[in-house]
This record gives sequence, structure tokens and C-alpha cells, in this order.
Amino acid sequence: MKNILILATFSILFFACGNSAPDKKTELENLKKEQATLAEKIKKLETEIAANDTTAKIKMLDVEITPVAAIPFKSYVQVQGKLDADENVNVSAQMGGTVKSIYVKEGDQVKAGQILVELDDAVMRQGIEELKNQLAFATDLFEKQKNLWDQKIGSEVQFLSAKNNKESLEKKMQTMNEQLAMYKIKSPINGQVDEVSLKLGQIAAPGFPAVRVVNMNSLKVKADLAESYAGKIREGNEVILEFPDMNKTIDAKVSYVSRVINNMNRTFNVQVNISSSPDYHPNMIAHLNIVDYQTASSIVIPLNVVQNSENGNYVFLSVKNDKGKTVALKQMVKTGREYKGQIEILEGLKEGDSLITTGYQDVEDGEFLKL
Repeated sequence: MKNILILATFSILFFACGNSAPDKKTELENLKKEQATLAEKIKKLETEIAANDTTAKIKMLDVEITPVAAIPFKSYVQVQGKLDADENVNVSAQMGGTVKSIYVKEGDQVKAGQILVELDDAVMRQGIEELKNQLAFATDLFEKQKNLWDQKIGSEVQFLSAKNNKESLEKKMQTMNEQLAMYKIKSPINGQVDEVSLKLGQIAAPGFPAVRVVNMNSLKVKADLAESYAGKIREGNEVILEFPDMNKTIDAKVSYVSRVINNMNRTFNVQVNISSSPDYHPNMIAHLNIVDYQTASSIVIPLNVVQNSENGNYVFLSVKNDKGKTVALKQMVKTGREYKGQIEILEGLKEGDSLITTGYQDVEDGEFLKL
């Protein structure tokens, strides 16, 4: 048959060369099409003859097959984030002044309201002492004026004036005591002292960090995701957290998804709460693998066995023909999500199908197989 094909091809070329065709390119294309048609017919005839001729030696291609099975399938979004503490506070002074006493050092455990640093408040205390004398005098005057007024002696204006003066000084005393308390830098949370930025004799100013206090009992991992994932990521989605510096992996769930898209970089924030550990440190790098798609049962096959054609995606299966011979079957498939070398098949395959996973590159539809 192959000799016939060669002779036919040369004959066609011979006659073609003898004719002075106006368009040789078109003629060549027609010849190639005829050659391909003849080759396909020859192969088909060879296959049919081999299938019916029990004495013929059948050429068989070595392949390996894998039974198709339905399994749970997940795909993940991968993004880099960082570890943060819910309570990570840089405590600063509320009043300016010279540092008089420092009561804590790095590593100390502190409670909310505990005094960390005390500033020099001598001037404020002197002012309070002066105000105490004024208040004492105003209080005595008010008491005398009240006794006279109760006896209907004196004018109401004198009584009200004494009362107003006393109450005004009391409020001023309250204000100065509150200001005096501001000379003490207190911890707003329970936690551990991570850094002390002040030194004795140094001037502390409002708004400048004095002591950092961190509560490591409440930790979370934060990351920014592209806007395209906004419709796929929800609170409760499974997450695999990887800490490369610790060589540690933990399973968690998304605890918060921000509702607002950042106008500058078109991202939204995702947070994952985790349990505390002495190994964790704020701002530590973490890799988040967030489930953005999952099914309880799907046909999943290796991505590399799926081939492309102008008609769509296809794979090769091992099947029995009507003669009981094992042959290859070209099967068109509809694909879904893919992740890490695996792809979901939505249509075209079912459980139990024999998928050719080795040797599929050399297989043709209808070719005899050796498993």
C-alpha cells in the first residue's frame, strides 16, 4: 500500500510538472490535500485488514492507563501577607516633659493602666498646691455666706458670688489633677513591653513613641488581594498558611474580608486569625493559600494529558473495539478549573474510564494498544 501511495504521488507530480499551470501554489496545495486523503484511506484500510486478519502481525503502541475517578477538588489563590498583632501599640506621652522615672524594661509583662514612665511634674504640683489654698479660702467664705443667707442676712448676690467662686475653683482643681495624671505614661492594654524608646533625662513629647506594648494573645495574618478575586473570597474560606522562615504550615479560615476596594492599587484586605505562639513575631512574612473554588466530587485528571485541537480539548482513552481488541479512542472533553498540574473535567469523562497517561503523545485515534 505504501508503494502504491509513493507511485501515485510521483505520477501526480509528473503530470503536474508537464502542465504549465497558471498558479503553481494552488496546484501544490491541492496535491498535498490529495496526498493526505490517500494516506488516511490507506491507514484506515490497514487497520480494517489487521482487525480481520488473524494471521497479520498487529503493530501495537505501548501505553499506561489510569482509571478515571471522582475526587474532591480545590483550587487556591496564593498571596503574600504579614503577621500582625491585634494589639500592637506605640504608647506616647500626653504632656511634654523631662523623663523622671522609667518603671519597665523590654520583656516585662504589663497590665492595662500600669504606669510605664513618669515625667517631671513638679511645676504642675506647685500650681495645684496654690490652687488648694485658694479653694480652701473660697470654701470657708462660701460656708460663712451660706450661714448668713440661711438666716436671711446679707444679699443673694453675695451668696451666689461666693458659691460660684468655690465651684469654679473646684472644677479648676479637677482639671489640674487630670493634667497631673498625664505626666504618667500608662499602658492602654495588657501585654509585653517590646521596646522602650525613652531614657532618663530625655524630653518626651506628645505624639512621639515612648514605649511599645504588644499583646501576642490575639494574632492575625493580613494580605491584599487583587480586585478580580472579590467575588470568590468569602469569610470562612479555608486557608493554608505557610511561614517560610519557620518552615511551618497551619490550617485556618478567612476571618474577615474588607468590603471596600482600594482606589490606589485596586485591592481589598483579607485577615486570618490564628492562635498565639512564642515562635510568632509581628510583621513576619506569611504565604496565604486561600481556597477560591472547591467541589465535593469532580473528575480530576493530570493537566498534561489534555491536548488541544481546533475543535477543542481532548484526551485518549483505552477501549475495546467490536473485535475485542484494545484500541485508542479520541475523546473530546470540557475542562474546568486547574491547580498544580491537575484539571477538572466537566464533560466527556466518567468514573471508570481508562485514561491513557503515558504514551498519549504518540497515540492516534483507533490505534492498537499494548497496556
